[in-house]
Amino acid sequence: MGEAIRIFDTTLRDGEQSPGCSMNLKEKLTLARQLTRLGVDVIEAGFPIASEGDFEAVRAIAEEIRGPVICGLARTPEVDVERAARALESAEKTRIHTFIATSDIHLEHKLRMTREQVIDEVGRAVTQARGYTDDVEFSAEDATRSDRDYLVQVFSVALEAGASTLNVPDTVGYTTPGEYAELVRYLIAEIPGSGAATFSVHCHNDLGLAVANSLAAVEAGARQVECTVNGIGERAGNTSLEEMVMAVRTRPDVYAEVELGINAAEIYPSSRLLSSVTGVQVQPNKAIVGDNAFAHEAGIHQDGVLKAAITYEIMTPASIGRASNELVLGKHSGRHAFRDRLDELGLDVDGDEFERAFKRFKDLADAKKVIYNEDIEAIAADSVTATEDRFELLELTITSGNALAPKATVSLAVDGDAKDTVASGVGPVDAIFKAIAELTQTPSELIRYQVHAVTAGLDAQGEVTVTIEEEGRRVIGNGVHEDVMVASGKAYVNAINKLEWHRLRHEVNEPKGI
Repeated sequence: MGEAIRIFDTTLRDGEQSPGCSMNLKEKLTLARQLTRLGVDVIEAGFPIASEGDFEAVRAIAEEIRGPVICGLARTPEVDVERAARALESAEKTRIHTFIATSDIHLEHKLRMTREQVIDEVGRAVTQARGYTDDVEFSAEDATRSDRDYLVQVFSVALEAGASTLNVPDTVGYTTPGEYAELVRYLIAEIPGSGAATFSVHCHNDLGLAVANSLAAVEAGARQVECTVNGIGERAGNTSLEEMVMAVRTRPDVYAEVELGINAAEIYPSSRLLSSVTGVQVQPNKAIVGDNAFAHEAGIHQDGVLKAAITYEIMTPASIGRASNELVLGKHSGRHAFRDRLDELGLDVDGDEFERAFKRFKDLADAKKVIYNEDIEAIAADSVTATEDRFELLELTITSGNALAPKATVSLAVDGDAKDTVASGVGPVDAIFKAIAELTQTPSELIRYQVHAVTAGLDAQGEVTVTIEEEGRRVIGNGVHEDVMVASGKAYVNAINKLEWHRLRHEVNEPKGI
């Protein structure tokens, strides 16, 4: 048995900072439940001081989720640490994660503090956090561009004050594997009493090296890796959880001294759920979870795989919970069969959510001959992430053609009351969006509109994602329907509801940490 590597998942905190990927409370809870099934060791649920929405989400996750450690991020000021502690009060296992920058670049241009002032802040903040919980993590923001000897001083103070996890972030994705491994070894060797701490790494992917850097740090002695599902996060993203896990699992000869507690069969369901919640699809050639990850087009590859899969596949689709693309259900299938298929796909849908999903499945089965697993995943995600929103699309009718001016008649529920209007546009989608904008009175601007088919075939469901912006905050909405125009209306309403949720909590879209 090797030493355990903790997987610290920050999808709900750093991942949410990916442009447009902000989530509401119900979406965060849905993902937190899936992360629990995935078996992550720590869930960083949010940054409680950042907004009322973040505080609510961290508190809700702390109240419900059992198993993983629930973590809240805090800067070093007293009010930050106290706010995190309050949000985490109901957690079964609590961690406060406090941080401050340590590079001279940040000290001079951002903090405008001296090295001595930062050291004082570290000692005070960690001591305060230690008064609320035995599990305190300290991060030295921009560690890879910090003076090494100064890092030793800072981490030593944090350790003496009660921190049990010391995180060495590559905040701007600047380091390289050999350089990073050397830094981790140096810190472990030079910090007095370092054996009492778990060394952690948090890498950004600006140079495409986040996973490589994290693996190098593990070989150097780090025993916690901070990562996100699908690698989402600020700028180019974070260490990809699925790539990190499967690298260790696929190469036991290289990583014989360590082991992970992740349930790998939940990797693909986690990836799909996140894509459905955020509306951000992974690129087709994305390692592990991309659509082409197990595709073989070259004849010589196909021949080899048919003879023996190991010739070109170093892992199997089943090892990450990826089901085959086969026909699974039809219009005569009942609730029991539908429930069994949801369970096989790792989709947790109950109560009213199940009833909504089942009705949507029956409607789709009447309109579409072939129902694939991807169809069911899309239906389930659409039902699970449905919320008590202010706006709901009720009806949509379009007239359009090469001899007609496109016109859309749209009916919305606004605060429970049905309202309708008619709008014209340069195309049917433009007409739909203008009608919805009028009914919702949104000042937002449409930034991006995308459509893709959920499965193959002329009768495939269309999945639409829209990106809209209001006062500097970008959100992504998505909608799925066999009629692409209806999917477009659903996506736009979904995005406006997300903006409304954040607006009501007076949230500001700004960087939230390391």
